[in-house]
Amino acid sequence: MYPDGQSGTLPTLVHRPFRTGCQSEQEAATEQPSTSTAPPTKSPLFYGWVIVGVTFLVALVSIGSRSSFGNFVTPMSDEFGWSRGLISVAGLVGMIAAGLCQPFAGWFYDKLGGRKVILTGVLILTASTLMLMATPHILYLILGFGILGAIGSSASTINIGSALLARWFRKRRATALGISTAGASVGGLVLVPLSAYLIQEFDWRTTWMVLGIIVFALGFPLTLILLRNDPADMGLRPDGERATDSQGQPTPPTQQTPGPLELDYWKKSLKSAPFWQLSIAYFACGATTSIMSFHFIPYAEEEGMTKATAALAFGLMSGLNVVGLLGATFLADKFPRKNLLALVYGGRFIGYMMLFLLPAPWSIWAFASVLGFSWWATGPLTTSLAADIYGLKFLGTLTGMTFLFHQMGAAFSIQFAGLMHDWLGNYDWAFAIVACLLLVATMTSFGVKEKQYSARYQPRPQESPASAG
Repeated sequence: MYPDGQSGTLPTLVHRPFRTGCQSEQEAATEQPSTSTAPPTKSPLFYGWVIVGVTFLVALVSIGSRSSFGNFVTPMSDEFGWSRGLISVAGLVGMIAAGLCQPFAGWFYDKLGGRKVILTGVLILTASTLMLMATPHILYLILGFGILGAIGSSASTINIGSALLARWFRKRRATALGISTAGASVGGLVLVPLSAYLIQEFDWRTTWMVLGIIVFALGFPLTLILLRNDPADMGLRPDGERATDSQGQPTPPTQQTPGPLELDYWKKSLKSAPFWQLSIAYFACGATTSIMSFHFIPYAEEEGMTKATAALAFGLMSGLNVVGLLGATFLADKFPRKNLLALVYGGRFIGYMMLFLLPAPWSIWAFASVLGFSWWATGPLTTSLAADIYGLKFLGTLTGMTFLFHQMGAAFSIQFAGLMHDWLGNYDWAFAIVACLLLVATMTSFGVKEKQYSARYQPRPQESPASAG
């Protein structure tokens, strides 16, 4: 049984004229005129699900290795005598660098395709992770983790994978993006507890080496062998529709009316409200997740947990997010995506409130349980909504720009929490202030006029506006 519920053999490759990765769906639709009226047929095995699997593994190693940094905060600080605020500078620089790199990574994706960009990112991330085992000074840590690691993760992170998958899926786009993004949650579930165990059994230097080997072993070979940029490269169209019928004759593609904001140039998005609504919400997303990726384990240790138990709580949060992520993206293919996005941000706010309403350690376990359902769900929902509103032609650049806001929020929250901890001796005010950003994110997400701008809600080409209702 294949992923799309059918059985059969691998699709036969069909030669098609080369077209660049930045060609729009409308251009592809007019590329080969056809007089055939037969409906497009489905391939027995849609190769798009293989792409989902590869991007899942890339997300697992890239996000999982970066999320493990919280385990290194205490042992590295103890060895070198660094304050919490000083070691937070590495996280601050990393988030800013990743945010600044992401639009360029998106631009390279639009020009070169996802395969080359992701391969380059995995190699850079591998090198940066391995070099951290030789850390002698805070500046070295800032360079390795904060700059080189940020460049590598920007090219191999879920944003590039999501833009790539948006070309392979239309009807089940949010579901495919959700499965791929779940790799980030599984990375946290597996690599964060693993790195905590390795630090306790060996040391932090050996642990960085092991993480670097894992990044390369799981991220590079499969990307090199299996990843493809576009379904047209395999004689396919989105969702597995074949470009030719059983007699080898061209078939007409399924038409989709573009939304009124579909881009012919990416800068036009800056003049529209949905871009800013999604970006503001993404700022809050970055602030409220990255602060925990960096400070959750040190916070839990201060509340009386051992490092292993704190890492287990973080792993629980990552594991539960797989359920929340897949549930949210499954529903997003059936209901308005902006409503689900607002619901996710609202649920995350409730999770933060648990830290203040319950005593430790119950507050930590409750926070991990509630926040787990919302941790990564915002990513595929935001990307799917942006693709629906603005189209695919400049999706890499556009998601890179929105992710810049995400990283600005992340950089602010990491450094702010470190400084507040040095000043007050705890994280209470830092957590409370970033939690308030989630209320803003909830309102701005709910305010997106999805039915007015999304291609999902435009009348089909054969329908008149009147008949479409």
